[in-house]
Amino acid sequence: MAVRVFCDNPSELLRKIRALIRDGSVETWAVDDEGDFTHVPEQWRARAWFTPTPYEDKLVLNILGTKSKRMSKAVYAVYHGRFIEMLLTHFDSEFDRASATALPTSGDRLGGTLERKPGE
Repeated sequence: MAVRVFCDNPSELLRKIRALIRDGSVETWAVDDEGDFTHVPEQWRARAWFTPTPYEDKLVLNILGTKSKRMSKAVYAVYHGRFIEMLLTHFDSEFDRASATALPTSGDRLGGTLERKPGE
């Protein structure tokens, strides 16, 4: 699953997202030393990361799972939904639209197979 954020200047949007996270204006996300994002509420802390790639017309964020544990469907969904929520809250005038793919894309690394319970 990838988050795709369509905008005029993806590199500048990425710079602004990192700046607001680092200065504490965005409290629920952190930026690591590689520039990836992780959700910081205790229940979700370090369960996954988004690695951003700016393109000409969009910013794409691919999800990275932990090496030691399969990513649950809940983690998968929460990370995508909460990141888009953060964008709408803090950067609504900086992009045209954002979307999340329903299933993993080629740039996603889930740390194994997405964990699904029977019947899901």
